[in-house]
Amino acid sequence: MGVRKIGLIAFSVVAVVLGSLQIGSKPANAEAAGEGTVDLRLMETTDIHVHLANYDYYQDKETNEFGLAMTATLIKQARSQVNNSMLFDNGDLIQGNPLGDYIAQKGLAEGEVHPVYKAMNLLDYDAGNIGNHEFNYGIDYLKEAINDANFPYVNANVYYDDGDDDPTNDQPFFEPYKILPKQVVDANGNSHTIQVGVIGFVPPQIMQWDKANLEGEVITKDIYETAQKYIPEMKKQGADIIVAVPHSGLGSVELKEREENATYNLTEIEGIDAILFGHAHEVFPGDTFKGIPGVDLEKGTINGVPSVEAGFWGNHLGIIDLKLQKNGDSWEVIDSRAKVQAIYDDNTGEALVEPDQEILDAISDDHQATLDYIRSEVGETTAPIYSYFALVKDDPSVQIVSDAQKWYTEQAVQGTEYEGLPILSAAAPFKAGGRGGAGYYTYIPEGPIAIKNVADLYVYPNTLEVVKLNGKQVREWLEMAAGQFNQIDSNASEEQALVNDDFPTYNFDVIDGVTYQIDVTEPTRYSRNGELIHPDSHRIVNLQYNGQPVVDEQEFLVATNNYRASGGGNFPNIDGSQIVLSPQAENRQVVIDYIQQNGTIDPSADDNWSFAPISGNPLLTFQSSPDARQFIQENENITYQGIGTDGFARYKIDLSEAKEKVSLSSIKQDITDYEHSGDIDHPLARTLINKLNQAEHQLNKGHNDQAVKKMEGFLKHLNNKAMAKFITQEAKESLNHSVEVLLEDWSSN
Repeated sequence: MGVRKIGLIAFSVVAVVLGSLQIGSKPANAEAAGEGTVDLRLMETTDIHVHLANYDYYQDKETNEFGLAMTATLIKQARSQVNNSMLFDNGDLIQGNPLGDYIAQKGLAEGEVHPVYKAMNLLDYDAGNIGNHEFNYGIDYLKEAINDANFPYVNANVYYDDGDDDPTNDQPFFEPYKILPKQVVDANGNSHTIQVGVIGFVPPQIMQWDKANLEGEVITKDIYETAQKYIPEMKKQGADIIVAVPHSGLGSVELKEREENATYNLTEIEGIDAILFGHAHEVFPGDTFKGIPGVDLEKGTINGVPSVEAGFWGNHLGIIDLKLQKNGDSWEVIDSRAKVQAIYDDNTGEALVEPDQEILDAISDDHQATLDYIRSEVGETTAPIYSYFALVKDDPSVQIVSDAQKWYTEQAVQGTEYEGLPILSAAAPFKAGGRGGAGYYTYIPEGPIAIKNVADLYVYPNTLEVVKLNGKQVREWLEMAAGQFNQIDSNASEEQALVNDDFPTYNFDVIDGVTYQIDVTEPTRYSRNGELIHPDSHRIVNLQYNGQPVVDEQEFLVATNNYRASGGGNFPNIDGSQIVLSPQAENRQVVIDYIQQNGTIDPSADDNWSFAPISGNPLLTFQSSPDARQFIQENENITYQGIGTDGFARYKIDLSEAKEKVSLSSIKQDITDYEHSGDIDHPLARTLINKLNQAEHQLNKGHNDQAVKKMEGFLKHLNNKAMAKFITQEAKESLNHSVEVLLEDWSSN
C-alpha cells in the first residue's frame, strides 16, 4: 500500500518489493549508495473562501475555528520540521464571506493586490488551482485577482469557447500544468533537483453554476478524460512525480461522465503520485470515508495513491509525506503517509495554534474596511432571526429571503408578457449546520439589522433569476428538495434520524406561494444527483395554490437564484432553458432593498410547508446547535434531548402530533381558506371569525372559562341547521373536529 510506479519500474513489482516499507526507512541500495533517498512534504490548503483572519464577519467577533492566519502557523511549523516541502492551494479563494464581497464590490484598481494574495504571498505557495467559486464575480475580476499571486496557477479542463464543434483545436484557458524544478536535499545532505509536475481541475458544472459569467467565453471538459490526456504528456515533458490538485470531492467508485467529484477516478490513472483534493469541505483521511473500497485511512491512500483533503476555511492543513528513491534517471515514490492537522479542538472548543501576526498585519486595512462595511444598518427586526430549526419547520430566515425575492419579481414583471402569472419564490437555508459544523447557523438578535446580518442570511453572491414552470415541474422541484430527509419507518421502536446529513442544506429549497406537506414515510423520489430512483414514490402531498390543488398544466413564475435556475444541484426540469427574467440583481442586495423598503420587518414564517402526520409514535431525532434549545416554543413538537456529536445537540421531533396541532389562528386561517374556495359563504365566515376573535380576547385577559364559552357559541352557530346552506358538510366536519381538539388541549393545560 502507498506505492506508486514512477519511471520504468512496473507498479506490481514495486508493490510486492516495497509495500511494507514505512516512512523513515531506507531501502538497501540507498544504504549502500549513501544517497538518493529524499523525504518530500506536500502541504495543502483548500476552500479558504476569503477567511483570512480568524474572524466571523457574520457574528462580528473573533473565532478559533477558522482563518488562514491560524493555518499559517501550522504551515510554518510543518515546514520547519522537514528539509524539503512544497505548498499548494486547491482553490475557492476569492469568494465566500463579506471580505470577498466587499473587495469585489469596490473593485480592484490597477496595481492593487487582493487581500488573499497579500496573505498568501507571505507563505511562499508553490502553485494554486482554480476553484468553482473563483468564477462567481466574472472572468475579468478573476484575472485581475490572480494576477497578484506570486505563484503560478494551473487548470487543465477549462478551455476557450472557439464556437466550433472541433475539440481537437480547443485551447486551454489557463495553463493546464506546470513542471516545477524543486531543489531537495537527500538523507545524507546531498542536493538534487526533482521535476514536480502539478495539474489542476475544476468541476465541469461551472458552466451551469456561473452560466451568466461563462457562456460564450469558455467551455469545460471531463476531469478524468482531461487527466488521461495530460498525465502522459507531463511525463514526456520530464515530470519526475505528478501531483494532481482537483477542486473536486472524492465522488463515486464508478466512472461517470463529467463527474463533479472525480477524485476517486483520478486515483485509477497511472502516473499520478499524490492528490490534494477539495471542494466537498470534508477532511481526508477521516472517518467519513471509512469502508470505501481502496481507501486506507491509516496511510491516507486511495487505491494506493497518497491523498489529502484539508477541510475548509483554513480549519485544517493537509500534509502528504512522500519518500522518494532515485532509480537511475527517475524517481520512485517508495512510501507515503497522508494526514490532516486541525487548528481547533472540536471537543474542547480551544484553539490549537495562535494566529500568525504577519498575516493579520498584511490584511489589517482590508479587514477594518470590511468591518466598517458590514456594520452599516439597513433596518430593524421585531424578533430574533435564526436558522436552528430550518430543516424541520418553516423558518423565518428562509422566509425573509423568499419574501424579498417575490417582492422584487412582482416589480420586475410589470409591463412584461409575464405580468399576471402567479409568482412563487424558492429559497433554502444556507446556514443550517450540516458540513459547516455546529456553529454554522444564522442568528440575528432582535433590533437593528446591518449588512453583516443580511450576509448571514444569504451567504452567496448569487443573482436573482426567474424561471417559468408548470405545476408538475414545481412538484418535482419540491420532490428533489425533500431528499433532505431520511425515510422513516412509522412502526419502528428504535431512534431514527429525520435529517439526511449527506444532503446539502442549500438544496433544501422551500417554495413559498404554495402550501404543501412532506411525507417522510415515503422513499425519496430522486437521488442526490437528480436521478429518478423511486418513480412510484411521492413525498409531496396536499400541494395547493390559493387553497386549490395544483394541477400539472398550471403556469407559475418562480423566483430563485442563478445557481439553481441554471441547473445547480441537479434538480429535475431545471437546466437554464426555463429562465425568463435575469435582472442581474444580487439576491443579497434584493434582501437589503426589501428590508430598507419596509424599515422594520416581522421575521415570522408563514408555515406554508409542514410534515405530513405520521401514524404511530416513532422516535425521531435531529441535530442542531446547543443554542437552539432556548428558542423552542411552548407547546412545540420539538424537545431537547442532550449532547450530540461534534459539538451539536440532539433534539426530538414528534410528527405524530402534527395532525392535532390546532390554534385559534389555524382555525381562522381554515375559515379564510374555505371562504376563498367557496366552501363557506362570506357572511358566515365573518361571523365565525368574529366569535373566534371574542374567544381570543377572553383568552388574552386570562378568562379561560369565558373563552371556552365563546368557543361553545362558535360551535352552536356553526351547527345551526339554518347555516347548512352557507357551508359544505366537509368544511363543517373539519371545523367541528378542530374546535374539539382545541378545547381538549385547553382542558389539558
